[in-house]
Amino acid sequence: MNQEANDPDGRPPGAGRSAALESTADALLPGVRADLERLAAIPSLAFPGLSPEPVLQARDLVVALLRDTGVTDIGELNLPETAPVVTATVPPPTPDAPTVLLYAHYDVQPSGDEHRWASPPFEPAGIPGGVRARGIADGKANVMAHIGALRAYGGRPPVGIRIIFEGQAEHGSAFDAYPPTDPGMFACDAMLIADTGNIRPGTPTLTTALRGSADLLVEVRTLDAAVHSGAYGGAAPDALLALVTALATLHDAHGDVTVAGLRREPWDGTTFTDDEFRELAGITDGTPLMGSGGLGERLWSGPAITVVGLDAPPVTSAAPAVVPHARAALNLRVHPRQDPREALTALVRHLERLRPFGIPLTVTAGGVRPGYEAATGGPAYRAARTALRRAWGTDPVHTAAGGSFPLVNGLAAAVPDAEILLFGPADQLCHRHGPDERVLLSELRGALLAEAAFFAEYAATHRAATYRAGGTV
Repeated sequence: MNQEANDPDGRPPGAGRSAALESTADALLPGVRADLERLAAIPSLAFPGLSPEPVLQARDLVVALLRDTGVTDIGELNLPETAPVVTATVPPPTPDAPTVLLYAHYDVQPSGDEHRWASPPFEPAGIPGGVRARGIADGKANVMAHIGALRAYGGRPPVGIRIIFEGQAEHGSAFDAYPPTDPGMFACDAMLIADTGNIRPGTPTLTTALRGSADLLVEVRTLDAAVHSGAYGGAAPDALLALVTALATLHDAHGDVTVAGLRREPWDGTTFTDDEFRELAGITDGTPLMGSGGLGERLWSGPAITVVGLDAPPVTSAAPAVVPHARAALNLRVHPRQDPREALTALVRHLERLRPFGIPLTVTAGGVRPGYEAATGGPAYRAARTALRRAWGTDPVHTAAGGSFPLVNGLAAAVPDAEILLFGPADQLCHRHGPDERVLLSELRGALLAEAAFFAEYAATHRAATYRAGGTV
């Protein structure tokens, strides 16, 4: 840890020179890596039926690392049936300094089939340019990027800090809806949510939008029981055939969604190349991508409907019979600015109007999760762009995420005036949630440096904005 004294304005020694801050990040990186490997060795799975002890062990290590960094005001939030949320605060060094909330989570996904890993998932292993382990990118590198940025200032950065390190993000918990019930706990000027990363290694990336989602069930019941297909097939109404006929109306011949009322717009940010996406998704050779238009439009600024479950007789025990009952579970992803309830209503309406072979469908709406689109014109975003450019030596891009992130909406509701930034040390090629998850040291260094530079840049930007607004400092 860098324990050198700060300059009078709260910056680390020589932070006014880019090379000095870069040297600080380089000096910190070996220790940050070592602590990241210690943290990644703990199988902190916050899932029902598993022992809570590893999660609590990870919590204890995170608290110890914060304390060693110089953070003294450390607490804990405990909600029903939810792993502990580590909280901490560092007061702003001056009355005019802004406060930044830092979010990450210290729990991880299960390892899955360990035979598909090149090394045991909870034994961090060095690879060319990085480290492999379950949870090392999602999200323990995020925790360590925050801690590393604080170490760059001996625990006393030029901004106030609120820390929220969650312990049950991968499974979902009561914490998702908690922030609006206690807004004072989250009061800040900007939030840095380290749960995303660069679209590809070396390309600094701000995630500025999250697609919303909704669920529903569609069901068909036609007969009291299965009947012989030889004796009755051709006239007896087949529930499974009616269901798949209905599902086929949701997309056109290109794979584009046909449901009226679902918002779709061109995507103006950066996206994957087709080859990158094929590799990420594991698409088999010769299989085309679905849909038309830009890839970003299909992934982020347009709708997607996926059949995520189907109840029907399995092939292994199939009999020559007309199926009396079938149902499907659908997941709908929607434009970040579309109300998911509105979108779900449109999908329900589409299905309820269908009468495949004259057979009505029973449609049951499920839960919704709103999307999010950030306002990107404020001082925190200006500071972040400068900091990311400084860390990676190239202009940052913006992208989106297809998965909804309920906590972001909870935080936005709790502190509606705060700017919310999403960036971090992972990259989209890191095998998140898959075998051989890894983090690259170049990306970890870049995120640490960017965050440390952001603190200094945002403090200066915020001070300048206060003067322009006629405030007193």
